[in-house]
This record gives sequence, structure tokens and C-alpha cells, in this order.
Amino acid sequence: MTETKADAQSKSEKFLKGTFILTIASFVVKVIGSLNWIFVSRILGGEGIGLYQMAFPIYFFAMTVSQAGVPVAISIITAERVALKDIFGARRVFKISMTLMLFTGILFSVLTYFSARWLIDWQFIRDERAYMSVVALAPTVFFVTFLAASRGYLQGWQRMTPTAVSQIVEQIFRVITMVVLADLLLPWGLDWAAAGASLGALAGAVTGLIVLVWFHIKLNRDIEKNYSAEELKPSPQSSQETTLSIIKRMFKLALPVSAASIMLPVVSNLDLMIVPQRLEVAGYSVRQATELFGYLNGMAVPLINLATILTASLAVSIVPAISEARALKDTARIFRQTAAAVRISNFVCFPAFVIIFFLATPISSLIYNAPGAGPAVMISAVSIILLGLHQVSTGVLQGLGHTTIPMVNMILAACAKVALNWTLTAIPAFGIMGAAWATAADMGVAAFINLYFIYKYIGYKMELGQLFKTILSAAVMAVVVKFFYDFTLAEWSSEIISTFGAVFVGGVVYIAATALTGSLLREDMERIPMVGRFGVKIFQRIGIFNN
Repeated sequence: MTETKADAQSKSEKFLKGTFILTIASFVVKVIGSLNWIFVSRILGGEGIGLYQMAFPIYFFAMTVSQAGVPVAISIITAERVALKDIFGARRVFKISMTLMLFTGILFSVLTYFSARWLIDWQFIRDERAYMSVVALAPTVFFVTFLAASRGYLQGWQRMTPTAVSQIVEQIFRVITMVVLADLLLPWGLDWAAAGASLGALAGAVTGLIVLVWFHIKLNRDIEKNYSAEELKPSPQSSQETTLSIIKRMFKLALPVSAASIMLPVVSNLDLMIVPQRLEVAGYSVRQATELFGYLNGMAVPLINLATILTASLAVSIVPAISEARALKDTARIFRQTAAAVRISNFVCFPAFVIIFFLATPISSLIYNAPGAGPAVMISAVSIILLGLHQVSTGVLQGLGHTTIPMVNMILAACAKVALNWTLTAIPAFGIMGAAWATAADMGVAAFINLYFIYKYIGYKMELGQLFKTILSAAVMAVVVKFFYDFTLAEWSSEIISTFGAVFVGGVVYIAATALTGSLLREDMERIPMVGRFGVKIFQRIGIFNN
């Protein structure tokens, strides 16, 4: 059946609505998290943050391995089954996957707990004070594994609100616990305070899971209400499919996703081993190296993640959307959604890069009270554009069922990062900035190889004319931001006014420039939920969009 224009637009709006919901939630989560780091950084300082960051990659690795990529596989398979009206099959996949998560969650929680001392003794973690933080994070692995699988199933139904609400609740309880326990345990020592902050992850995971249980109940009620008894029965395909075949399909999709996801904590752990050590080679003491490591991973990286919340949301919501289109063999919709996702990624990431790059030191000073983090933040800003492309392109490939490709690309990118980390970080002129450059290279290599394979499979290649217009708009914004900050700082000597004023004025100039150059397309704006059509009307009144 041929898809009408109205149907196509409706499905695109559904995809973008999910992205919008996740973006708002992610923004709220990141804002809360950023406020959290302001308080926690002031309580723990750079050294305490460094201890927390030394333990967190261990937890992240255990959490990622325990999930084994199953949440993404659940999202893909569920979207396919729902598109084909196989509701029984979708439910069955969820039950099987949750059983698997029970065993892996318990296993890796126990392994994390008992490996903590070994990691210290073998100098995998160079500062023994991080031991308590690793132990405190161990039980969180179990709950986070269930949390991720539950979100994957609901996302397969293209229901992004449960993920959004649970993320906000999770973050609120996580932050409250981190701040309170870090402050209460500080008199016992910096190691105990960092461990107290680590317990925030457990509090957040438990409360987030409770929220998702309610949404699962609501989904089941909606299914019973909206589908007939006949539609809820096993389809011929589900009847013939054994539990073993479902598990095989799941792992065929999940294992490459898991391996790709594992690369993130693997790279973090390699950073943990390489960066502080090579900083010592560059002439820094152990305490100085720990502090610089905290600047990069505890301060610069959260800012980069904050700047890419929309692209992270795109990456999540595009997987079931493309999976659904692929199940229905709708190649035109796959191409449209991919093109829109890349345009939106560039539209958002370029101005974010400009702001963080040119205002790195004042932002570090205002948010973290750590102007010394400025150099690491400035260079890390380059990663924003590349990370956005990497997130979106990975989501597209996963939705297409090519989950192995992002894994291989991340391995190649990680090799490049390790080589650059080892070389650049030990050079005194680079130091921690060398590690930031290595991170940017890591994202860049993975992103561009992903884009090559997207072109190979669906014929999409980045619209260079559109990209040039976006870069031109960002360049105009950069000039305005730099001039406004320097001028107002010299006139009023207020870093707060100069920084926030530069961000606001720069943002207005960027939107105007994108509208004038045509890098902001009318159809993209129209499909943005809630605000898109209002924005089109404004641009029509000032003559940028035709009536």
C-alpha cells in the first residue's frame, strides 16, 4: 500500500514527538545533574570528584556487560512485532528478555563487589581511596539492568514518556542522595564521601524502576482496550518460533550492540589507566593528575553530554522508528527520517560547540568554581559535533538491523584514541588537553565510518550545501559571542552577565542566521512538536518563510 503524504507526516511527527519528549526529559535530567555537580564539586573538590570518576568506569563497564545490549534488541524486535500486529510476540520477547536480565544483573553485581580489592591491588585503579566507591556502586548494577530492559520494551512501542518520567525521577533521587551522603560522610574522609556520592546511583535506579512498573501496567491496560482478543492471540509466526530461536535472534542483535556499548566503559577504563599515568610522565604529581582527570571526566564530559541531549534522544527514538519502517519495507520513510535526524543534529550541535569552546573558562568558573578546567572543557567542545553525528548514525544503523557495524567502528575509533592518549597526554604542552583531543578523534572516526555505511545501505549522504550553511551560521554566532563577552566584561566586569548575555545574544543571532541562509528547513520546523508551527508563523511574518 502506498503511504499518503498525511500518513508520512503523521509518522514523522510521531518520531519527532518521541525525540521531543526525551529531549525535554534529558534536559531536565542534565540540568539537575549539573546543579548536582555544582554542589558535589564544592563538597568533594577536584580530588574527590577524581575518586568518584575512578570508580564510575568500573560500574559502567559491569552495567553495560550485564545488559548485553538486550534493551536495544528489545526495542528493535518489539517495534517490528507491533508494526506487524504481533502483540503476543512482542510480549513474549519481553518476558524472555527479563528472565535473562535477572541472571546477568545478579552475576555482575556480585562480580563488581568482589573485584573491587583486586582492582586496587593490581593498580588498575591507581588511588586506593576509590575502593569504597566501587563497593558502593556494585548493587546498582542489578537494578539498572532491569531498568534499561523495561525502557527498551516501552520504547519499542514508541512510548517515550515512561523513559522520560523515570529518568527525571531517577535523577532527582540520585542527586538528593549524592549531595546528602557526600556531605554527611565527608568528616569520615574523602574516600567515604565519594562512596556516599556513589550510592546516589542506587537510590535513583530503584525509584526509576518503581515508576516503570506503573507504566507497564498502563501499557497492558491500553493493549487490552485497543486490541481485539483475536489480535492478542499468537500469530502463525509467533506460534512457530521457539524460545531458543527468540533468544538467538535477540543475541544476534544484542551482542554487537553490547560490544559497542562495552567500548564506552572500556575506553573509560583505558583512560583511567593511561591518562593519569601519562600526566605523571608529563611532570604532574599523583594528586595533580587525579585533579586534572577529574576536570576532564567529571566536569568537561558532563557539559558535552548536556550539549548533546537532543542527539542522544534522536538516537533512542530513531531505532524503533526505522525498525518499524524496515518491517513495512518503507525505504522512502527510512531515508527521510535519516536525513532529518542528521540535519537536526548539526543544527543543534554547532551552536553548542561555539558556546562551550569560546566560553570554556567562564563556564567552568561559574558552574564548577574550577577555572582550571577551562582548557579541558574548551578542547572537549570539539567532540560535541562529532558525538552528535555518532549518536544519530549509530541509531540509524541499529534500526536497519546492522548492529555489528557500529561495534567495529567503535573498536577502530578506540584504537585511535588510545594511541593519541598515550602520545599527546604525556607532552607537557598538551597534558589533559591531549586527552580531550583524543576523545574528539574517537568520536570523529566512529561517526564518519558510520555515515559511510549508511550511504552504502540506503544511499543517504550528508547534504553538503546544508552543512555549509549551518557552519556559516555558527561562524557568525562565534564572532558575536566572542565580541559580546569581551566587550561587556571590559565594560561591566561581571562574568555572569557577560557569559549568559553572550549565550543569549549568540543564540538569537544563530537562529536568525540559519533562517536567512536557509539551513533551517521549513518542513523540519513544522514537524517539531508543540513549538514548530508557532515558529513557522513567526518566520512567515518576518518574511523568511513563504506563506
